[in-house]
Amino acid sequence: MDSQIIDVLADRVLELGPTPAADSPYRNFKLTRDDDGIAWLLFDRAGASANTISADMIDELNAIVTSLESQRPAGLVVRSAKRSGFIAGADVNEFRGVSDPRAVETEIGRAHAVIDRLEALRVPSVAVIHGFCLGGGLEVALACQMRIAIDDARFGFPEVLLGLHPGLGGTVRFTELINPMQAMTLMLTGKTIDARRARSLGLVDAVTQERHVRNAVRDAVFGRLKRARRGAMNSLLNLAPVRGFLASRMRGEAAKAAPRVHYPAPYALIDLWEKHAGNRSAMLNAEKTSFANLMVTPSAQNLIRVFFLREQMKKAAGGGNKVQHVHVIGAGAMGGDIAAWCAHEDMRVTLADMKAEPIAGAMKRAADLFGKIMRKKIDQRDALDRLIPDMDGEGVRNADLIIEAVPEKLELKQKVYAGLEPKMKQGAILATNTSSIPLQDLRTTLARPERLLGLHFFNPVSRLQLVEVVSHDGTDAAMLREAQAFVGAIDRLPLPVKSSPGFLVNRALTPYMLEAMVMLDEKIDQRLIDAAAVQFGMPMGPIELADQVGLDICLDVGDMLRSKFGDHLPPTPAWLREKVAKGELGRKTGKGFYTWKDGKAEKTPLPETGPRVTDEMIDRLVLPISNVCVAALREGIVDEADMVDGAMIFGTGYAPFRGGPLNYARTRGADNVVSALRALAQKFGDRFTPDAGWETFK
Repeated sequence: MDSQIIDVLADRVLELGPTPAADSPYRNFKLTRDDDGIAWLLFDRAGASANTISADMIDELNAIVTSLESQRPAGLVVRSAKRSGFIAGADVNEFRGVSDPRAVETEIGRAHAVIDRLEALRVPSVAVIHGFCLGGGLEVALACQMRIAIDDARFGFPEVLLGLHPGLGGTVRFTELINPMQAMTLMLTGKTIDARRARSLGLVDAVTQERHVRNAVRDAVFGRLKRARRGAMNSLLNLAPVRGFLASRMRGEAAKAAPRVHYPAPYALIDLWEKHAGNRSAMLNAEKTSFANLMVTPSAQNLIRVFFLREQMKKAAGGGNKVQHVHVIGAGAMGGDIAAWCAHEDMRVTLADMKAEPIAGAMKRAADLFGKIMRKKIDQRDALDRLIPDMDGEGVRNADLIIEAVPEKLELKQKVYAGLEPKMKQGAILATNTSSIPLQDLRTTLARPERLLGLHFFNPVSRLQLVEVVSHDGTDAAMLREAQAFVGAIDRLPLPVKSSPGFLVNRALTPYMLEAMVMLDEKIDQRLIDAAAVQFGMPMGPIELADQVGLDICLDVGDMLRSKFGDHLPPTPAWLREKVAKGELGRKTGKGFYTWKDGKAEKTPLPETGPRVTDEMIDRLVLPISNVCVAALREGIVDEADMVDGAMIFGTGYAPFRGGPLNYARTRGADNVVSALRALAQKFGDRFTPDAGWETFK
């Protein structure tokens, strides 16, 4: 939405009432009355770019509702004065570190009471929604009798992503208002929907444009708005016998994505609906208790921590991106996907390769990606138009940023640099997507080594948010800042790292994956090894991950790191080299450790009788990750422990509910981790020796 429209709207609404904004008794709201006698309540949280529900806002809203109860305006309009949207949700920062569910329930109870009173006002009430309306914001909107969406509005309940479910009456009002199966699906997935979809579901009564809001509000308040009607199916699906059947199916689907032991929130939500839907008072009370109990779980506290880690990494990107044209060299799996993502994010991209076939393959993958993640055909077309095949490499001359993504061979990369460096324009950045080669080695043949830096993306590029921004001791500081701003501009999270073999993520992942190979050598079933990692909370096991990444890449990275950290890494089995030599590289060739079909590994279930996952197996896999992360901190590869945890979560999918490998070690106890590592070192070898950094780790 045009920001000027919001500014004009806010000014216009504020001019309608007798009380000037400067004299408003409220810090976070503006309350006025127009010529029709309609009260306009604008949310405008002080000192913030977006509205969030906090304790002080609830206190003020309570006073406002009291005033409205006595004044009885002709109607009430609730909307936001912020350009960013309606309300982005609750201020979860207020619940960080809480351990007493009773205290949480008391605070939630206060908010419940105010929102219940808002719902009970004896005047027509309408929420006018632009931008994001999420979580607690959507719960406020649901407490209004009617909802009008501006066409840019988006709605959702993302609480499940924080280990929670809606806690301000949303579980009740949402499943009453729309088809409960659709309501539960949205709450269980955390997905957002646009205004048109919200209208089709019956969540909003009208979708309009900003210039028509005044008329839409009058229609709503004075009974002329044709409201969304609740379908008969809503009541049917909320009946107890039907709920029991549907809840069982929901649990089965939830189990495929997240086990209850690690992610209790989806199951708590299903239990809540199954047991209490149809009894409004009981469900509202049960919701408060359930929400409070979830809030104090390690899962919720760590997922809330992950949310703030993401925000912290976003801030590291800074602003002022100067990159408009990206030239990518190498149209393989990584280079092609990097180019596609940059084009998706409104960059002009030229894609070069020695052969036409890889470029053609990259263009097809890009079209497939855009078809999946972009709703409008015109947007898909525009993104493809921005992605330009460039066999002759002419894009180098005009590019602001050149990203080299050729195979992990030092001589090959240096040969590429020799050909393109004379063509680069003044101020252009040369970035390598190398996953392991130190920049100190890559820069030796460059005439301008100061403009070389690393932009290490992770596979799949469209899903993994992390980009390691790698510097060497001679990297131009201004270009480094520009690279971080570029990463932020393409909706990715930058991790500043100093150049070192494997940087952070691959250095930490390599012992995890190589230990799995050693366990295979010990004749442990590969499915059991993967099961151990998944039981810990990883999104997939190390064997399947190796197949995903490519066994050739795993081998190259392992060899590179072993040349630097040989004593700290397991040996590479000879049979792994043989598999690579035979072309069994994993997913990309259809066969590695698993056979792959349609992008998925074919797995048979483990036998019901036989070996099972042990704590020792899990420790062998995951503790070396924490050990390397401590070493990287000690060596100054990364400056902050929080950034290390964020990198491992957003770059590898490291069990988010554990809050990262360093947070896991802190929670488990550093002394316990060191003791476990020493026991493993005594039994399996020096590669498990605790790093010296544990002595000062906090």
